[in-house]
Amino acid sequence: MMHWKDWRNRLVSDPRFQSFAARFLLTRPVAAAQARKAFDLAAGFVYSQVLLACVELRLFELLRDGPRPLADLAQAADLPPEAMERLLLAANSLALTEARGPGVFGLGMAGAALLGNPGALAMVVHHKLVYRDLADPVALLRHGPSAQGLARFWAYAREEDRRAIPDEDVAAYSTLMDQSQSLVRRDLLDFYPMGQVRHMIDVGGGEGGFCLEAAKRYPQLHATCLDLPAVARRAQARFEREGLAGRISAKGCDFKAEAIPQGADLITLVRVLHDHDDAPALALLRSIRAGLPQGGKLLIAEPMADAPGAEPMGDAYFGFYLLAMGSGRPRSSSEIRDMLRAAGFAEAQALRTPRPLLVSLIEASAI
Repeated sequence: MMHWKDWRNRLVSDPRFQSFAARFLLTRPVAAAQARKAFDLAAGFVYSQVLLACVELRLFELLRDGPRPLADLAQAADLPPEAMERLLLAANSLALTEARGPGVFGLGMAGAALLGNPGALAMVVHHKLVYRDLADPVALLRHGPSAQGLARFWAYAREEDRRAIPDEDVAAYSTLMDQSQSLVRRDLLDFYPMGQVRHMIDVGGGEGGFCLEAAKRYPQLHATCLDLPAVARRAQARFEREGLAGRISAKGCDFKAEAIPQGADLITLVRVLHDHDDAPALALLRSIRAGLPQGGKLLIAEPMADAPGAEPMGDAYFGFYLLAMGSGRPRSSSEIRDMLRAAGFAEAQALRTPRPLLVSLIEASAI
């Protein structure tokens, strides 16, 4: 018996039905919306490149204080006026900018939102590297990642001896990670209370941004940022510059080969688990479970494949990003909870966050 979705698909794929649906009063809005969605999928790369041009020319910053004439923007960006007009018209159509009068342009809502999210702007520039790896997606699927693309950028994904990665190989990716997670850290700290936490270990904590913000918000908190030695040195220097080295510290550790230190009542994984394939991810969760005391908590914070309203970010964006990187995959919250049970955690619950597009949470308890 034919499934109703198969019947639907045969109908929708029929050119005669498409023509009818586009004209019929009741189906016309649906047909128009589906046509727009299909076109946006095909044209998405062009939209992304318009956004990249805006970011690299600092167009949003130029409009921060209010609308400006086209001629002023062209001069500030060192573009011919006709080229700036073409960019602005494209940006207007994407709500990045908007016309405020003849020849005058201001920020659009999407541009204003991006201006307030420096991490997203950093990722827009980083995507130049991503697009090189995805230029031939079929080759990526058949042959795996290129040694010169994302796999090279994220040095920890390719090196066997991760403790020996030199400082210069971690600088670019650890800085990007810190920039891109600024809103994630804020959302996480706004949502998850840490007033009773005495000692937190942030595993894969990079340059220490989460430990730093958590320590500033919670004066009772002592925190350890755990990452590869070259990255941990950068975090420790940051803590010292901030004058908080007495309460927070960084420790060099390759958690794929070394045990997680004991002594914390909360361990956090902020956008870390999905960077690792199933076997090392499960080994990491077991190591964390062994390091937690009875009643200790593990908090996993990352976009998840089944996050309501953010489904494309999981299996589409991170699915292909992590494939190009050469390590990890997006997982649903139920998959992660299954892994937690296999790792020895007795309880694990998904916590609904205000912006699952940025971060979803799972809390697991060591009982």
